[in-house]
Amino acid sequence: MAVRHVKGHGPAPSHPGSRVHYAWIVLAVTFVCLLAAAAVRSLPGILTHSLETEFGWNRAAIGLAVSINVLLFGLAGPLLGRVMDRVGPRAVAGAATLLIAAGAAGTLGMRHPWQMDILWGLVVGIGSGGATMVMGSAVANRWFRTHRGLALGILGAATSAGQIVFTPTLMQITLRWGWRGSTLVMAGLVGLVVFPLVMLFLRNRPADMGLQPYGASASADIGLPPAPDPHPMRAALRTSDFWLLAGSFAICGFTTSGLIQTHLIPHGTEHGLSEMTMAAALGVMGAADVVGTIASGWICDRFGPRGPLAFYYLFRGISLLLLPFIHTPGTMLAFAVLYGLNWISTVPPTAALAADRFGRQNVGTVFGWIFCAHQVGAALAAYGAGLLHVWLGNYTLSFLLAGGLALVGAGLAFGIRRPVHRQPRRDGAIATGTELTT
Repeated sequence: MAVRHVKGHGPAPSHPGSRVHYAWIVLAVTFVCLLAAAAVRSLPGILTHSLETEFGWNRAAIGLAVSINVLLFGLAGPLLGRVMDRVGPRAVAGAATLLIAAGAAGTLGMRHPWQMDILWGLVVGIGSGGATMVMGSAVANRWFRTHRGLALGILGAATSAGQIVFTPTLMQITLRWGWRGSTLVMAGLVGLVVFPLVMLFLRNRPADMGLQPYGASASADIGLPPAPDPHPMRAALRTSDFWLLAGSFAICGFTTSGLIQTHLIPHGTEHGLSEMTMAAALGVMGAADVVGTIASGWICDRFGPRGPLAFYYLFRGISLLLLPFIHTPGTMLAFAVLYGLNWISTVPPTAALAADRFGRQNVGTVFGWIFCAHQVGAALAAYGAGLLHVWLGNYTLSFLLAGGLALVGAGLAFGIRRPVHRQPRRDGAIATGTELTT
């Protein structure tokens, strides 16, 4: 087996033909980091009823903390994405996991809504901004030349896997030991397990290991990736493609983490379904999404990202328009399977389009701002659906509005220009701009 010895890191395979390329180890560590962060972000939906019972807070007060969380989660993305473009994802991921653990642990002593706003909204929100698909996109585009879509799909599935592994278990812990028990478990997992893994095994770029990206030509030079453009957003903001990607991804956030992840469990319990049934539904949704998101990456590798992206929004819109009429355990589980196949399948094509259109060396910054739009949409849904619930007593209008927006998202995706011939330059960047057509 051909190996290359790099001082301080030991032997490592130097090309994809070797037994295990270090890209897959980096992918695995990134997956664990995103998985744990996603599990922490799923806690508000699990804890809503317990917080209402213990403190007497209403749905809008809890939704406000979640809105602050997802908004800062999104705003931190482009800033941390710029840092990743310049220094790599390792330091960002390490700091992010520490903030998430500290913020979650701090909520154990809260007594007032403003404390939840600060600890959950501010601290966990900023920390979560460093453990998102912004980091996943940076890792995939740095470490993979071939199977990039598959890598993006695997990392996108981390959020779903977090639901599979943690949501039913955290609900069981919450019912047995209260909301503090489940929160403590997640704070300990992130701080004592994920943080050491990140610091021990995550590397910023293949050159740190004396390697080429996975799938790069064996004759290619090993060296630093191309430097990010000085001001990539100046060019991006002048293109319609950026706004179409940002607008469609805002709709993605509105219809997934902002609405479903925050409000589906309370919606189900109001229609006579048990908390465990709804937690199981989210777990099934996550299981289906692991399949759907990995398949989405595979599809993007073979058929391009634009057409599949439009189809995902169309399918999601139809699903959400049907949700207000689903009130039995069987139909809820069926919805969970169908909706789950589509939950994060939008991430691989969106990230791929951003990298192809604006350059791999700028993907942390550009996709960071696109992801920020995603979180703005999520924040609007998290608070807005809670507010509509206070006014109307149910979520029907919220689900119908979300379904209509998803159909709009399909139209936006069709408007994105299609890369037709992306010839990698010798420096590893992707030529963009004049090679795009409608």
